[in-house]
This record gives sequence, C-alpha cells and structure tokens, in this order.
Amino acid sequence: MTIWAFGKSLIKYSFYNLRSFIVMLKIGILGVGHLGKFHLNNWLEIPNTTVVGFFDPDDENASKVEEKYKIKRFNEAELLIDSVDAVDIVAPTIHHFELCELAMKKGKHVFVEKPLANTMDEARLLVKLARESHVKFQVGHVERFNPAYLSLEQFELQPMFIEVHRLAQFNPRGTDVSVILDLMIHDIDIILKLVKSNVNYISANGVAVLSDTPDIANVRLEFDNGCVANLTSSRISMKKMRKMRLFQRDAYIGIDFLDKKAEVIKLSSPGDKNVFTFDIDTPHGKKTIAIANPIVENGNAIKMELEAFVQSIKENKETAVTIFDGFSAMEVAHKILDKISQRQNQL
Repeated sequence: MTIWAFGKSLIKYSFYNLRSFIVMLKIGILGVGHLGKFHLNNWLEIPNTTVVGFFDPDDENASKVEEKYKIKRFNEAELLIDSVDAVDIVAPTIHHFELCELAMKKGKHVFVEKPLANTMDEARLLVKLARESHVKFQVGHVERFNPAYLSLEQFELQPMFIEVHRLAQFNPRGTDVSVILDLMIHDIDIILKLVKSNVNYISANGVAVLSDTPDIANVRLEFDNGCVANLTSSRISMKKMRKMRLFQRDAYIGIDFLDKKAEVIKLSSPGDKNVFTFDIDTPHGKKTIAIANPIVENGNAIKMELEAFVQSIKENKETAVTIFDGFSAMEVAHKILDKISQRQNQL
C-alpha cells in the first residue's frame, strides 16, 4: 500500500469513527406517565440523542405532553419503534413483555424499567430473544446509579450480613405490582450484585393492607457463601426510609439511598487517609477504629442510567444493568412471593 493510499484509508477510518460518535441516536419513549416524564426530561438533556416521539394510550396525558414538549405523539407503539434506534419503556409492567419483544424483533435497543416483565415465563422469553437479537438491553435498576452507592466504589465490599429498610408512604400509582416487585426488588438487585453467590434459602412473610398484593414484607435470604440478608419493605409507612447496612470482616458500611449519604466504620489500616480515628480496648488488646464518610457527588441517577445505556450502544459494550441482572432480581422476587403465598395458604 502506498503512503497516499494508507493516508486515504486512515482519513476514511477516522471519518467513520467520528461520524459514529456524533450521529444522533434516535430515541422513542413508550409511556409518559409520572416516571416517564422524568425520563423524557432527562433524555432532552443527553447529548447526541434526539427524542423522535412518544407513545401513550392516555389521550388526556398524551395531549398535555405533546403540547408542553412539542414532541410527536405516535398513536401506535409499532410505528414509533419503527422510527427509532432505541426505545425507553416506562409503561406499566403488564406491557413490558409485548413492547420489549416487538422492539427486539425489529432490532432496536431496549431500556426497560424494572421489573423486567410481569411473569417469569415472559422474562425467560425476553432473555432468549435478547441472546438471539444481539441488541443492547438495560433494565432500570436506578439505585445502581445512586450517588451514595457509587461513593463506595473504592472500598472492597464483601458483606456477610446485610440489613435493609425501604419504607415509603402509600401511593396508589405503584400498586399494579406487590411491594416486592415495586420497592424491594431495588435492594434485591444491589444485594445480588454485592454478594455474588447463589441464594439457597428464603424465608418471607407479607401482608396486603391497602391493595390486593403484599404492601409490607419481611424477608430473609441466605446465600451459599454464608451471607445472610434481612430485608423489610413497606409502602404504607408514615415516613420514608431507604437504608442498607453491610457488615463484613472488620467493617460496617452504611448506605442511605434517600439522603445520599454513606459511612464506613472499620479497623484502621496503614493506607487510611483523611479519616477520624479513635482507640478502643478489646479482649485482644487495643484496636484503632477509623470512620470515613466518602464524598458523595451530586448526581441525577435516572440521567446517569440513561447515559450509560447510550454509551453501551455507541461503544458496543455490555450494559450497566444487563437483562440477566434484571432476570436474576426478578427471579428472587418471585421466589419471595411464592414463599409469602405458601405461608398465607397455611393460615
């Protein structure tokens, strides 16, 4: 190859790389209810993406969105899917399967809010289809992008006991699914990410108070590696709380997902810097305790998860929360629901 030909090839290669980087990714939003509007507002701020339109069967809501945002409303989901590169599905859970299936069969990338699907059979079919279609598929487990959780990336987290309280005030909007699939599934996903071990035992109890499915539940998960997790979730609480406490050898880690705070209390080590320390007497001699409050950066978790989805498409890499992650969290959640159902049938 001559220098001139090589130069032309290099320019051509650089041009196509540049074009692939700056090309606008066409996005379609399926569902612009309460959460969908948050997604829409964030999409409008993400560079190199354009919202082609939205689909929402609620005429009154759709008219308001169309008027406010000046974005085209599609009367059929399929027409919108045909017009975009990727879809953001923020529709009720009962519609997740049909919309994800349609999008993947048309070769479109998919972001879908948790839970992945309405039933485990639907979830299995989506996993199979995702393997065959080779599209990028991300599940919206937004707590993975919570600044408090992200502030702990520098710490080695190997919990052996976990305690979680996720409490919310009652809101009829989320009662299309149980509190397990509405709230607790956030913590299930985080715990599975941290523990990296199979669940071998589940004990669970729950009560339906204001809806037809459990509104409050307490769960104990035991893992093959010996870790135990106790989770309490309620959507009929008088106050809000989203706290996770991790206990591991020589350390305690607290994560406040609601107030965006984190703390690490552990035995001091030579590498500790900028931490508060104090000594305590133990049966094994004096120990030095270090208390660290990691810096929690300001961040919009929804925007960050959508940006990560875009990045996975543009860089052709695995999504931050894969369809397999979404399936695993949903599988544990349904096993919990089965346990609750079995307990209630025994009463």
